[in-house]
Amino acid sequence: MTGPRITLEQLGWTASLNERFVEFRARSLEPGRVAVEAKHHCLVLTAAGALSGKVAGRLQHQAASPADLPKVGDWVALSVLANEEKAVIHHVLPRSTRLSRKVPGRETEEQILAANIDQVFLVQALDESFCPRLIERQLVMIHEGGARAVIVLNKEDLCERIPELLSAAETAAGRVPVIAVSAKTGQDFDRLESLVHPGETIAFIGPSGVGKSSLINRLYGEEIQATIEVRESDCKGRHTTTWRELIVLPRGGVVIDTPGVREFQMWQADQGVRETFSDIDALAGGCRFRDCTHTHETQCAVKEAVTSSVLASDRYENYLKLRRELDHLEEAKSQRAALDRKRQTRVAQRAFNRIKHQRE
Repeated sequence: MTGPRITLEQLGWTASLNERFVEFRARSLEPGRVAVEAKHHCLVLTAAGALSGKVAGRLQHQAASPADLPKVGDWVALSVLANEEKAVIHHVLPRSTRLSRKVPGRETEEQILAANIDQVFLVQALDESFCPRLIERQLVMIHEGGARAVIVLNKEDLCERIPELLSAAETAAGRVPVIAVSAKTGQDFDRLESLVHPGETIAFIGPSGVGKSSLINRLYGEEIQATIEVRESDCKGRHTTTWRELIVLPRGGVVIDTPGVREFQMWQADQGVRETFSDIDALAGGCRFRDCTHTHETQCAVKEAVTSSVLASDRYENYLKLRRELDHLEEAKSQRAALDRKRQTRVAQRAFNRIKHQRE
């Protein structure tokens, strides 16, 4: 389990983190970084090697939601069990960045895909699965989480429409850089490698079958991630990565691979929307009404830009769709909070009545 020893600095440890950890060291706790997370157990990388970490009961009890528990990329404070490759995780250090989405289904909870990321490589394939609207959706959450983004278009060796798709990706990306590469042939791969730096953490996200594992294998220098061919009929592949995993690259840098997600629902992302759709945000300054929704109002600069083809209609429609999704989420969260308050009031009232009855 232990594998080759690595330093905390290779994992991304900084002077700032060291200062934050002073109080934990005074309590004989050690730092570690979560490499794999599965419910209340984790594989944690430390200066002493890889350890099987169990989340302390107190930490589980104090967590307001699953998002407060250790996730891949988290720095944690742990106590090492003597003569065992095991540890108990007592604290999660504050996250500098995060990559989140709403959990799939009807629940209104945050799911953290990865934490403490410097860059996110948003991967799409240059084939029939290419989707600028998905780029916009995922960019919203990347911007909101605070990490830098790079759009990576894989499989350029198989594409005959590179200029067209590259232009569409650049429009969706805004100020975010876009690069086209081939994980299979290594074509233009030096551009991707130049973005990977020692001590920095990169997360790969994207649909299943776009080649995330193949890109990571080439960055690593050997095949460490399982890959599978994509069906030509629909450009889809099975999920070759089934959990989030932190990987230390031999030449420096840390990579977090994520499964190909079928859903990427929004999770509170006002700033992320403004950054992703900065062109629309700039146009909105010319609207007649300051609270313009860009739907039914007169003298709306955004709608006028769509009419005059300055702003692409599908980009505009996706912007409205994401805003509606966020509004619906906020309403659902408010309703849930109201129900929770009522439930707490009922519990408190029953406790009060029970105590009153006992005294009588």
